[in-house]
Amino acid sequence: MNKIENPILVTGTAGFIGFHTARYLLEAGYEVVGVDNFVPYYDVRLKEARQNILNEYSNHRFFRLDLADTNVVNNLFDRFSFKHIIHLAAQPGVRYSLENPSAYLTANFAGFFNILEACRHFSVDHLIYASSSSVYGLNTRMPFTVQDNVDHPISLYAASKKSNELMAHSYSHLYRLPTTGLRFFTVYGPWGRPDMAPFKFCRAIFEGKTIQLYNYGNMQRDFTYIDDIVEGIVGVLNNPAEPDFEWNGDTPSPASSPAPYRVYNIGAGSPVQLGRFLELIETNMGKTTNVEKIEIQPGDVEATFADVTDLSRDTGYQPKIQIEEGIKSFAEWFLDYYGSGRELPDYYG
Repeated sequence: MNKIENPILVTGTAGFIGFHTARYLLEAGYEVVGVDNFVPYYDVRLKEARQNILNEYSNHRFFRLDLADTNVVNNLFDRFSFKHIIHLAAQPGVRYSLENPSAYLTANFAGFFNILEACRHFSVDHLIYASSSSVYGLNTRMPFTVQDNVDHPISLYAASKKSNELMAHSYSHLYRLPTTGLRFFTVYGPWGRPDMAPFKFCRAIFEGKTIQLYNYGNMQRDFTYIDDIVEGIVGVLNNPAEPDFEWNGDTPSPASSPAPYRVYNIGAGSPVQLGRFLELIETNMGKTTNVEKIEIQPGDVEATFADVTDLSRDTGYQPKIQIEEGIKSFAEWFLDYYGSGRELPDYYG
């Protein structure tokens, strides 16, 4: 990784991806400023445990704040000479967006707007931000490619991520702010989110409860191990978005622009059926469980499958962790962390 002199701002460091990204950068010797607001979408004890690990690094400074507060964001940018921003803070969750849509307006719209404005006024060199595979919505052609139209989201969460991409492009065009959006595909691994399938499956097996498989077990997901995700983020950090001089307004590419703007898929490129995923978790947890197959839930898509050609071409990204290795690592972490009597976390969604 090329040397970056100024501190790197990583938002959402108490979150799953933010924690791993910040820890990687800290281990590499970079100065990291982390922020998080510890929103209780899931148990804040897990978030605090992640953040406590980061706080042990002498090259890390952490601030508990809300990115929807314009003055707070501006004061932070004024205090530090940020040139690189990795914006991973957001309100996650497809199903929760059906229950509490206002949370997404605050975090994913207002918070992102404040980050864009601060990047504009404080002359940031590169903004990387989290998008999502959810933006593909009603698309059915596989694999999903960044050249596809994504105008049909089926949840407010997906719509908020699509809006982030649109907002980023406008700032790239108007203010020549280099922005790179990363469409994450079902990230899993140690310290993962309690509302995601890997954690929910391990928990149900651990507690001897029945597991619900949506869409009668026919769901497929492009499960991507967290180490591969971090590799992709760091690769993008070293390759700021540049104008695409071959871009043509008659046949516009959705993934690039004559502005310094890029959108990439970041996934494993290998979808796995949920039933197979559950079998691997059962093997690594050392026992089986009962399964209830139910209908697909509102806002869910049946399958995800990432075409990562563009990211590989521009950064050399190559996912390395196979599903068998990744699940083994996650199950070992789960059993080690919760097997000693630690209380399992609550979550919403």
